[in-house]
Amino acid sequence: QVQLVESGGGLVQPGGSLRLSCVASVSIFSISAAGWYRQAPGKQREWVAGITRGGSTNYANSVKGRFTISRDNAKNTVYLQMNSLKPEDTAVYYCLVQIGVDDYWGQGTQVTVSS
Repeated sequence: QVQLVESGGGLVQPGGSLRLSCVASVSIFSISAAGWYRQAPGKQREWVAGITRGGSTNYANSVKGRFTISRDNAKNTVYLQMNSLKPEDTAVYYCLVQIGVDDYWGQGTQVTVSS
């Protein structure tokens, strides 16, 4: 079974940066796509960023220009670089890897943006 392990969350001040990592137990070169989602208290889980097999990326309007999704195939890792963080970015962040028609989720990592 595919396993995804997330890390990099924590507490950061507004305007700060964090880099989330999602390490897969299989080669991410074989994936169809990968992405990041987040869920804030009292809200539904929302899509944040995605990257296709070919490397093209897309972002939610709320994070465009501030967040960058990338991957390192050699390390089987998907990243989310988060810059200029705002309090409204506070949420549990989840990575998603798609292999064929199957979706695999990370365990989630808490990101808190507060002064």
